[in-house]
Amino acid sequence: MKIAVFEIEEWEREAFEPLQDTHELTFIPGPLTPEMAEEHSDAEVVSTFIYSDLNREVLESLPELKLIATRSTGADHIDSDYCDEHGITVCNVPTYGENTVAEHVFGLLLTISHRLREALDRTQRGDFSMKGLQGFDLRGKTLGVVGTGQIGRCVIEVANGFRMQVLAFDVQKDQDAADRMGFEYVEMEELLANSDVVTLHVPASEKTHHLLSTEQFEQMKKGAILINTARGSLVDVHALLRALADGHIAAVGLDVLPEEPVIREEAELLSSLFQEEHKLETLLADHVLLRMRNVYITPHSAFNTREAVRRILDTTVGNIRSFAEEEPENVVSTGGNS
Repeated sequence: MKIAVFEIEEWEREAFEPLQDTHELTFIPGPLTPEMAEEHSDAEVVSTFIYSDLNREVLESLPELKLIATRSTGADHIDSDYCDEHGITVCNVPTYGENTVAEHVFGLLLTISHRLREALDRTQRGDFSMKGLQGFDLRGKTLGVVGTGQIGRCVIEVANGFRMQVLAFDVQKDQDAADRMGFEYVEMEELLANSDVVTLHVPASEKTHHLLSTEQFEQMKKGAILINTARGSLVDVHALLRALADGHIAAVGLDVLPEEPVIREEAELLSSLFQEEHKLETLLADHVLLRMRNVYITPHSAFNTREAVRRILDTTVGNIRSFAEEEPENVVSTGGNS
């Protein structure tokens, strides 16, 4: 098969070498754009990360496509309807770094609770004053975990190490895990009202779009902290800005933003594609967040440890190999052939 691997770094290519004996591989450093799709229109397999928008326009330029091997857990960047209509199988990486993301959650939280950014900036200037740097303990605080899948449960394990109290919400409760790990399932409203920190661990979907908006921020405890390492679309950034402006939310740690791919490629502002597909108001709100002192943003790097990326690559190669052997694994969409 002809395989095109996008968004790939030089060191990552080694993981795909076992496929070269029986398949034709092409590596492209950048994302899969409409232009790149036309250039690689003979590809039977494409592998991308989340910054490639596999929309209908892109997929229509890949008439030979049989498999999309996304190097991510979420597949919301892929037009699943088109894949179903055209018999394209989609495989994902269901688990690769639950501990990796959980560690990043607490990296953001500790940065906030110990005022680490301000402290580091100050000492780099030669100023060792502690004025205005007083933080707060995590011990004894209540952590609200929205979504108790593998990442959510790993976050709870870490929270237990900090001796935090944990409330959780999930549409599919795992009571055995709650009993074993010592957390309590509550309704969303109760979680928001009683949590000092709220952290999100649910996938992007129509049901979770703007899971936190004006009503939910008003329900949150005054002075609460929000952490989001899941998907930018879970949070209404306009409502978040209002909650930060009026002091209801004290601080935010974000690894994702709604218009994150456009922020990474500012040239999109000048293109017709931007006008059609992205909301200027949301993009501007993202930029305001980037400049607020009580908002801590990382560039969607929660997953990005060498160990986790290696697991992603190994699973992706396995997905391609198993598909070629007509025994596909980790299938998100069967392309209408289920």
